[in-house]
Amino acid sequence: MCGRMAITLPTEAMTQLFNAMPANDLPAVPNYNVCPTDKIHAIISDKNTRHIKAMRWGFLPNWYKSMTDGPLLINARSETIDKKPAFHDACRHRRCLIPADGFYEWAHKDDEKPIPYRVTRSDRQLMAMAGVWQNLEVDGQVVTSCAIVTTAANTKMQKIHHRLPVIIGPADWPLWLGEAGKGAANLMQPVADSVLKLRRVTTAVNSNQASGPELWTAIK
Repeated sequence: MCGRMAITLPTEAMTQLFNAMPANDLPAVPNYNVCPTDKIHAIISDKNTRHIKAMRWGFLPNWYKSMTDGPLLINARSETIDKKPAFHDACRHRRCLIPADGFYEWAHKDDEKPIPYRVTRSDRQLMAMAGVWQNLEVDGQVVTSCAIVTTAANTKMQKIHHRLPVIIGPADWPLWLGEAGKGAANLMQPVADSVLKLRRVTTAVNSNQASGPELWTAIK
């Protein structure tokens, strides 16, 4: 599960990192509290040319008539993505990378209030999460939407949650984006424990209205 994240890398740096052309309508950065239905950055490859596009976080299946016509699909399970009508075409033909500094997850323990954690790469590098996307005309306007692909949690993540975004390393970006032939399904696995770092953070992040770098304040 991934229901909240942060992205602070400037667009110019993102452009260089992914060797991609940026769109003109990308959301502002930094954003320390990206929420579902927000516009997020996503990297796609079109004829082996990469683009950074703005997408609505919340996948809109092709039968939706409005943005609220059904459940909010922010995640797609790797185990069933090729079988679900909402995602089966997108997972074959419209895959993307969703960059983030990391994401937030809440641990639920007994009767205690949920405890928020910030999950990042342990090497402090940008996290590129696997995603799927598509265009849909809604009320006369084309909306580009996406979902983050998740898999079973690794041992470290299991301490707080049973799901984990599929995290794609730089060497595998071409394969996930469809630039390097077939085999992207093999990437839908949990990363090694050593890749991730978990930090307990302030409960200020519990509010989807909260913002600012103070959300990263570590709690011992």
